[in-house]
Amino acid sequence: MAHNLNFNELTGEYSFFSTRQKAWHGLGKIVADYPTSAEALVFAGLDFDVVKSALFTQVNGMVSTPDGINYRNISLDIPDTFATVRTDTNQVLGVVGKDYEIIQNRDAFSFFDSIIGGDGILYETAGALGNGERIFITAKLPGYIRVGNDDLIDKYLFLTTSHDGSGSIMAAFTPVRIVCNNTLNAALKNMTNCIKIRHTQGAKDRLEQAHKLMGITNTLADSMQDRFNAWSKYRVTDRQTEMLIQRAMAPKDTLQLIKAGKTSELSTAFKNVCNDVNRYARVDGTQTMETTEGTLFGLYNAVTGYYQNVKKYKDNESKVDSILYDGTAQKRAQAAFDICNNVFNSGVDAVLS
Repeated sequence: MAHNLNFNELTGEYSFFSTRQKAWHGLGKIVADYPTSAEALVFAGLDFDVVKSALFTQVNGMVSTPDGINYRNISLDIPDTFATVRTDTNQVLGVVGKDYEIIQNRDAFSFFDSIIGGDGILYETAGALGNGERIFITAKLPGYIRVGNDDLIDKYLFLTTSHDGSGSIMAAFTPVRIVCNNTLNAALKNMTNCIKIRHTQGAKDRLEQAHKLMGITNTLADSMQDRFNAWSKYRVTDRQTEMLIQRAMAPKDTLQLIKAGKTSELSTAFKNVCNDVNRYARVDGTQTMETTEGTLFGLYNAVTGYYQNVKKYKDNESKVDSILYDGTAQKRAQAAFDICNNVFNSGVDAVLS
């Protein structure tokens, strides 16, 4: 599996750190204890600054001199256009406009610190991709979402930002089950689990958004705990699980075939994926718990668990994009969430009819 971790030739190190767990592709630092935000910056190789530098171009132009008209290279400014440059390596990271505001890596980390004053927040991973134009951070929050007596779900914040003008700062809440490291990326109706901040917004705006994200996190965590506990008590048969998984995994056109009863027209590739999800639902250790075995919560966990623990991705960046951004994994997880919610409210027969 490929990686796109930044390699700093000045230090001879990859820009990534992980707490206690195996580092990405065996690269980067593994640290024994949770670091402070300042330490995490250093461990991940993110302790560099980025500046905006004016752009110009060289052309072969006419120049009037006492000797007549001569042709020579002349420099022309490119108005309102700048390069973003790492000051430690002098690498160009991107091209941006005049209103683009650089968010230094230290400020991205302080965004997390400001949410809860840094108390109890545990930095687990951080790193940079490419030449350092994209950074990411994951941090564990205090407390758990508890389903039943023993099924504990960690609460995480994930942040990514770029220095190349390609996107906003994005910070998201995502819960992760301790027993299988399975991201349960559920978005409840009329809510969102993430916020986006433009690079043109000031520090005050970013601080306000940080507190907004904490409010979203607390609300989502409480809602998920209530909902998942209710789902863990709702029984579904193996056959019902297979049929519901098939609908959760189906793109729009495929879903129409299923609802029309034309299952013989389903592609072999789609059937194989559904078989993999059903196999995970039956045999994975996390599916034999009291909260998951033969339950609606187990059905939901089978879909999210497949994308986190079974599906093969081109690389880890693709996996993150698919799960945390609006990719296939996120869409299928949302479909599974909606199906489970509909089953709980209306019954299996109503959903499968």
